[in-house]
Amino acid sequence: MTKLSFGAHPYLLGFDQLERLVERTAKTGSDSYPPYNIEQSGPDAFAITLAVAGFAEEDLAITMEDRALVIRGRQAEETGERVFLHRGIAARAFQRSFVLADGVEVEGARLENGLLHVELRRAVPEPQVERIPIRRR
Repeated sequence: MTKLSFGAHPYLLGFDQLERLVERTAKTGSDSYPPYNIEQSGPDAFAITLAVAGFAEEDLAITMEDRALVIRGRQAEETGERVFLHRGIAARAFQRSFVLADGVEVEGARLENGLLHVELRRAVPEPQVERIPIRRR
């Protein structure tokens, strides 16, 4: 018996990119730093909140790269003579990626009390019916 892949199903034309998308998200690391929440803030609105305590606004970068929302954090190197007896507060760089569906746009971001909030909205397209003319040879 031949197993059809999702993108090769005869009724799903042009969805081969979806299969690659699923593979791409499965390959993302299981690193849990920094912790984050994803919440639905409205019928077509979402918010991603990352715990980025210790990071200043200039230490963070938010970009869109090929339908992926990429959030990076890198703190400036400390130039001082500080001697830590214990260092339990993470100050490492991070990169977190979230693949966004077509039509989902970033509305904005804000840093508040050590939490980075990124607001997203799904644009709901108007339903369209298009008549396709039949040509004669």
